[in-house]
Amino acid sequence: MTVQLPADGWILGSGLLLIAAILAAGFANRIRMPGLLLFLALGMIIADDGLALITLDDPRIAQIGGSIALLLILFEGGLTTKPGDIRRAAAPGIVLATVAVGITAALVGVGTYLLLDVDLLTALLIGAVVASTDAAAVFAMLRRAPLPRKLASLLEVESGANDPIAIMLTIGLIATWQGTPTTGEWITFAILQLGGGIVVGALIGLAGSWLLTRVSLGPAGVYPVLALGIAGLSYGGAALLGASGFLAVYITGLLVGARAPLHRRGIRSFHEGLSNTAEVGLFLMLGMLVFPSELPAVVVPGLAITVILVLVARPVAVTACLVWFGYSWREIVFISWVGLRGAVPIVLATFPFVAGYPDGALIFNVVFFVVLVSATVQGVSISTAARWLGLSRESEASTLSPVATDVPLSDVNTELIEVRATRGLYIVGKRLDDLDPPHGLVTTIVRGSRVLIPTPRTTIREGDLIILAMPRRTDTSRLVTAWAKGESGIASE
Repeated sequence: MTVQLPADGWILGSGLLLIAAILAAGFANRIRMPGLLLFLALGMIIADDGLALITLDDPRIAQIGGSIALLLILFEGGLTTKPGDIRRAAAPGIVLATVAVGITAALVGVGTYLLLDVDLLTALLIGAVVASTDAAAVFAMLRRAPLPRKLASLLEVESGANDPIAIMLTIGLIATWQGTPTTGEWITFAILQLGGGIVVGALIGLAGSWLLTRVSLGPAGVYPVLALGIAGLSYGGAALLGASGFLAVYITGLLVGARAPLHRRGIRSFHEGLSNTAEVGLFLMLGMLVFPSELPAVVVPGLAITVILVLVARPVAVTACLVWFGYSWREIVFISWVGLRGAVPIVLATFPFVAGYPDGALIFNVVFFVVLVSATVQGVSISTAARWLGLSRESEASTLSPVATDVPLSDVNTELIEVRATRGLYIVGKRLDDLDPPHGLVTTIVRGSRVLIPTPRTTIREGDLIILAMPRRTDTSRLVTAWAKGESGIASE
């Protein structure tokens, strides 16, 4: 006697797919290849043109699933972006997220129209769809690439905030095909998308962070779920008003991550897992949507558009926007090269398809091919490009991962600070009696699988996790970071 439920097969298949995808991601990370390539390939293998295990032929499903996945990815990106990075890269990042997207869309559209046998509206649609960099691809790249903090901050802000312009251009061009929007309607649409997204995201972010810090809700595990609800409210509220839900949810994530320190650790860990799962599911789904047998027909136009995008449009847009902010030519060249395309352009390519645009299938296939080439060529060469340009000399300690992470204690005016002793930090190789933590005490050192109770003669080794007890204050992380880097003038404040 056996009992089987209708969902049993789906659950088994989903589990196997997730395991295969994560193993593929681990392999991709070892060979310095973007995981999204293997996720897309796995999706194509199991779909209709491959093993035909799963059928996904409705772009509306991909559009809905893609929107949910991007919501989770952008919210996690906002949660993990440090306020200092925003202050450092706000102005150039916003310019890249707005002006550069418009320049890129225009240049790709004009180049596509001149080189390929397509009408002007189709060419402009292709330009709009591929104009923005992809948050999922960029955030994944920043987690493993040893980039200087200045560049990593800029790329984070740009990829998190540039989707609304691409969405606005894509929807506006589809509306142009369906009718004839006036200049005033275009301006109103743009202001509502950008301004509305910022306002809604900020309001819900402030309200949500107040709720997370001031209201006692019981077990610690409910706060990450509450944060997920806040993200959904931000996206849905903005979309209901006609504003950009993607921009709103990123702004909300920034504020919640900065203003809810008590539960920050649990919220970030929970949403990092959700984001990684969403990223895997998103690229698998998009891989299942494409028919590989149709790609050979778009190889030539796809390569032509990729060349225009990577070697002409992106460099021109980045140079025009960043030359005023004091970036060196090496930094401008590098930022031009790492404008990765990923899930966002593919999701946007479903919009003309769903709207019934005559060249919708052509646009989707061309954009999919452009993303494949971009991820393969640019994604694989990021570390090499940084090394050639002399931009990867900063140690592991000064890249994306923060040196000091605070772990607040609930009702006590004390917090624990975690410091990872990475290569290049001043404290590595020093004895504790030679170090003077600012206003605090080293309580524990985690070394591999061992937990040490330190003495003054304990020497800090590379890879140690150092836990300090500190009085709660607004600049604790800054002081401990300065101490770890040996910046004694700051650490002794």
